[in-house]
Amino acid sequence: MTHDNSDSAVRYCTVALAGGLALLLGAPAFADTTDDLLDKLRQKGILSQEEFLALKQRKTIEERQAPAAQAVPPSSPSATRANPALAPSTPFVTMMDKGIGLHLGAVDLTFSGNINAFYVQDWPDKATPSTTVAGGLANTGGTNTASVRNGLLPGNFSINLKTKQEGYDIGVTFGFYPGLNSVSGVGGANSPGNNHALGTTGIDFRQQFVTIGTEHMGTFKAGRDIGLFAQEAILNDFTLFGVGSPGGNLAPSNTTLGRIGLGYIYTDWIPQITYTSPTFAGWQAAAGVFTPLGAANFSGVSGTLSASDEPQIQAKLTYTVPDGTFGPVGAKFWANAVTEDLKSNGGTDARPAGSSQRALGGDFGAKLTLGGAALMLYGYLGDGIGTTGLYFDAVSPTGATRSSYGYIGQLTYTFLERLTVGGSYGLSHLSLASGEVNPLLVKDNESTSFGVRYKLTDWVNLVTEYTHTHSRAQGGNAASEDTVAAGTIVFF
Repeated sequence: MTHDNSDSAVRYCTVALAGGLALLLGAPAFADTTDDLLDKLRQKGILSQEEFLALKQRKTIEERQAPAAQAVPPSSPSATRANPALAPSTPFVTMMDKGIGLHLGAVDLTFSGNINAFYVQDWPDKATPSTTVAGGLANTGGTNTASVRNGLLPGNFSINLKTKQEGYDIGVTFGFYPGLNSVSGVGGANSPGNNHALGTTGIDFRQQFVTIGTEHMGTFKAGRDIGLFAQEAILNDFTLFGVGSPGGNLAPSNTTLGRIGLGYIYTDWIPQITYTSPTFAGWQAAAGVFTPLGAANFSGVSGTLSASDEPQIQAKLTYTVPDGTFGPVGAKFWANAVTEDLKSNGGTDARPAGSSQRALGGDFGAKLTLGGAALMLYGYLGDGIGTTGLYFDAVSPTGATRSSYGYIGQLTYTFLERLTVGGSYGLSHLSLASGEVNPLLVKDNESTSFGVRYKLTDWVNLVTEYTHTHSRAQGGNAASEDTVAAGTIVFF
């Protein structure tokens, strides 16, 4: 009995080992070896005929299943994004093909931004009664000034999320804009500067918006982002990546003027709900409702209108000429419109409570390219839209609207895709309201700027500039300043 139990134990262990070998070696490459092994075990009596046939049948089943398993490769990130059914049960993380970011399952997360710093030396006119221009953008003072500061752009760190849900492309953006220099009080990057020790920099949370759309439907945007009116002017401004006119340089804030108020009105970052159409044969349209902005007394000699019961409306139309239409010449044209009902809230406002003035403005521009050369022409005009910023100095102390206009001519040339030289001239004009006498109010702000930008790497740009800024008042006062700037701006 003991002998029989021992033989049975050996027999069952051998059968188990043979079965395991049959399973492990069941791949087609080892089929002959496994068959020989099973035959020898049967011939020696270790395997009965029934056990032999059972193992052979099991091996055959494994061989048939193996090619099907090998035919399905491991899921790649691109395959699972194209076919969610192939995705694993838990989220996976992969690198972006370009840029800085990650694919988090069906969501693309990207990071982008810039850091810039410039040494700015400014030579303003002395402050005298004859150089006083209310709303003038040329600095005046008792001495020359020096600073290390941001340029027209503050720093930026943006977080973007994109995904596709139920057939809709969905995007979310958060944009943080910190500055280098200390500001007065608790303020953003545009707050007045503070040139005393133990200060702290400002930060603007300029962007937070969502986009929802499809290729054929177009895109809706809801949140805070750049406006439509004058958008193309600032985005095509050569001083955007530099300094331009510095604004205050003695106690600098975290942005300069560039060419704001010196050829265009600042487009601004405004809460909005906008719609942008798909592109049809080069044409694209956009329109939206924006939070209303009051008429502000920027110069100190203007009126205010601080209420509104209607949204601000902005619209945009662009046409990009298809490649090859004019041979090697590329061309883009655009036009924008803005309107708002500026209403009095009573109190210190310039008109009786409830009364209002309609503001209306439009702009238009073109950019032509040929090889490394680019020419940009731009102009705007309006009534009640003000100058420098939207509705700045837009109405007189009695509440009458003032008309305004401006224009820019800019030419740049890029050598070998690295070295870009450029020059531009621009002017912003503000007229007196009908019957108004206001000799200190600004009439013209203008500047001439020359710059060189060198692309050291894909991220790093080196910039030098010279800018002459000039302001004139309605009564004849005038002031000028000269500015030299050098520094770097890094995009990632």
